[in-house]
Amino acid sequence: MAVRIVYMTAGNVDEASRIAKVLVQRRLAACVNIIDGIRSIYEWEGALQDEREVVMIAKTHADCLPELEEAVKGMHSYDCPCIVELAVSGGNNAFLDWVRAQVGPAPR
Repeated sequence: MAVRIVYMTAGNVDEASRIAKVLVQRRLAACVNIIDGIRSIYEWEGALQDEREVVMIAKTHADCLPELEEAVKGMHSYDCPCIVELAVSGGNNAFLDWVRAQVGPAPR
């Protein structure tokens, strides 16, 4: 299984924590890092925005991406949440094996 990193943003820590817990509990992500205090500047609906946001970085694998994306969209307060997949080309094999073991159906 190909390990993936999913970069996402949320409007606040409470929303990010709620999303992260569901992703881990449903085994759609092995781990989700939450980074508070970022500042995002972007244009939305014709107006320049300058907002505080929270970054979420989920460790998962490619097979779970469609379900992870749908879960995040269903819980998210944004009309168009940032959900971006990044391929993992290498790393600590023990960690990557742990991600693969944590994501997907629970072992029997």
